[in-house]
Amino acid sequence: MLRQRVITAIILAPLIVALIFLTRGPVFATLLVLIFLLGMWEWTRMAGVRGQVLRGACLIGYAIMFALLWPVCQSPWWWLPVLAGLAWWLLALVWLGHYRFALEPTPTHAAVKLVAGAFVVVPAWCAVVVMHGNLAVPNTGRGPWWVLFFACIVFAADIGAYTAGRRWGRNKLAPSISPGKTREGVYGALVCSGIVGLVGGALLHVPTGLLPAIVVLALVTVLFSIVGDLFESLIKRHAGVKDSGTLFPGHGGVFDRMDSLVAALPVFALGKFLLRL
Repeated sequence: MLRQRVITAIILAPLIVALIFLTRGPVFATLLVLIFLLGMWEWTRMAGVRGQVLRGACLIGYAIMFALLWPVCQSPWWWLPVLAGLAWWLLALVWLGHYRFALEPTPTHAAVKLVAGAFVVVPAWCAVVVMHGNLAVPNTGRGPWWVLFFACIVFAADIGAYTAGRRWGRNKLAPSISPGKTREGVYGALVCSGIVGLVGGALLHVPTGLLPAIVVLALVTVLFSIVGDLFESLIKRHAGVKDSGTLFPGHGGVFDRMDSLVAALPVFALGKFLLRL
């Protein structure tokens, strides 16, 4: 399993870097939409939607949401959908505390999860589009580097959680939702993300006085990424599946790679904006 994860990561890493640095504007946004829609195709199955036609109709609905949001992401009001995403993840914390909510496979519960899916991906897409295009803090010219910095924070946290959890993991974080996750894994994630936040902030020439704030932002970002990971685990547990899909050997499906990223993006983008970076 570890060997598969490493091989898949080695293949995906240059593709992600190419997407970040070789595309701009509408091309970047459109390619991200296609990736996100692949993840949402898996989400519709986990939500309990039955039938290819109905799942396809849900996908069209999500695509329309992305299209309608594009002008907003180009406007001074971009922060509204991003803030809605942040608020959603705070609400998701409550759902995690009542993990049996919407457990039964009914049409109403499927609809609830489809609406939740919109709040999961659409604000995250807006956040990364704004950050990549320097739309929140214009004229910095470093949007792609900030996107890469964000990705490194989350991926470092993933590695830190996996390593610390395997080595020292004793105390379960949320055994009813994801038995494999431990508190020690969370500590490992925070340590690794804090280091990446400090080093990355320095490499991005963040003013010295703001470096502590960048480290704090990295830590908060990772905490939200953990919430995203747990929430997808909750939805998968409701659906009775181990992975969202099988596209990536050792990594599961597309949404398995998105879960922590989409939860962390709104808080990171808003934090970066508030720091005027």
